[in-house]
Amino acid sequence: MSAFFAERALLPDGWANNVRLEVSQEGVLTRVEANADRQGAEIVSGPLLPGMPNLHSHAFQRAMAGLAEVAGNPNDSFWTWRDLMYRLVGRISPQQLGVIARQLYIEMLKGGYTSVAEFHYVHQDLDGKPYADPAELAVQISQAASSVGIGLTLLPVLYSHSGFGGQAPNEGQRRFIHSTDSYLDLQARLRPLLAAQPTQQLGLCFHSLRAVTPQQISEVLAASDQQCPVHIHIAEQQKEVDDCLSWSGRRPLQWLYENAPVDNRWCLVHATHAEADEVQLMAQSGAVAGLCLTTEANLGDGIFPAVDYIAQGGRWGIGSDSHVSLSVVEELRWLEYGQRLRDQRRNRLYRSDQPMVGRTLYDAALAGGAQALGQQVGTLQVGQRADWLVLDGNDPYIATASGDAILNRWLFAGSDRQIRDVAVNGRWVIREGRHAAEEQSNREFAQVLRELLG
Repeated sequence: MSAFFAERALLPDGWANNVRLEVSQEGVLTRVEANADRQGAEIVSGPLLPGMPNLHSHAFQRAMAGLAEVAGNPNDSFWTWRDLMYRLVGRISPQQLGVIARQLYIEMLKGGYTSVAEFHYVHQDLDGKPYADPAELAVQISQAASSVGIGLTLLPVLYSHSGFGGQAPNEGQRRFIHSTDSYLDLQARLRPLLAAQPTQQLGLCFHSLRAVTPQQISEVLAASDQQCPVHIHIAEQQKEVDDCLSWSGRRPLQWLYENAPVDNRWCLVHATHAEADEVQLMAQSGAVAGLCLTTEANLGDGIFPAVDYIAQGGRWGIGSDSHVSLSVVEELRWLEYGQRLRDQRRNRLYRSDQPMVGRTLYDAALAGGAQALGQQVGTLQVGQRADWLVLDGNDPYIATASGDAILNRWLFAGSDRQIRDVAVNGRWVIREGRHAAEEQSNREFAQVLRELLG
């Protein structure tokens, strides 16, 4: 058992003083008590908050972050960005993927994320054939997460087609492709591997309605664990909506709700182009909207109708997706700012019982992220995993704020540099802003970038 003492900590009921946290050898909180004694406990140096789940990641895309910011095509969009992504993914080896993922996950920890849902769709070798171990690339992801200490929900992706109606995949997609049977075999191979890891979980994932058929969705759901998380990209771009209408006469979200049992297991990633009736369906179903603000802005996708969705009790979380940013602060800040820019008003996302925007954002992203990952994280209470971050108690903005004003100061006037320490499973993974493996990881990552991009 380990014990920690924080003068200020964010608990489920709000901020508390002199909080003692005790953690089992398995990394689970066994005691969380306010106004407690500090005897025998390690003293935490600043305000302590639950660590943030990152509900959407494509690890390999970190290697191309910032490379697509070159003008020239007046119609530049997600679809032109995708061509660059295909060129990169056609070159990555398993070892290079492992290096990229380790670097990424260290940077995530430093940015405030303590667990991640990895939407993993690079499965095959450079020629589009299975590796000797068909789970080779997924194993690299699992090992990377374990080695740096971040929690992981691994979401191997079923990706079979290039467009609605079962269109044949194109050459750029050759490393992504699985049949239903080979996908279920991959799931079976990964299940015992992840079960042996205390901070890892397996989920299932459909790339998009473009990439799978209705029959595949039904078959995979029927053959899979009925409790595990289910993730899907949906309604991210207007072209996707238009193509879905041409194929089915329904918008993507309409089609999904009419043809799949969407409930609180599901994470609907992006859902950017949701109309009023679809917003209502999402909110009523208990599904999580997976919002990836910096990526959606980078790709010019659009603005999710968050004000209406949250007003109806909709659940949501944040993801770093393509990893142009790895900052909890940026994702939450830009969710609020996007709504302000659209509505030309301030302070858009709040609860009737909670006027502090920062607290509303942080609480909701914790809850939605934990639900989407299917892990016992997101709150500091007995029975939950001991994942937290500590803000710098010597920072003037943090030191002079109290209660929920701490979150407003940090999220709207601060940055990642105010994150001092991070723990996952009750073990420190970031101390004074640094990870023990980051120097070696930086060197290896730089070498991989030279190999891939040089």
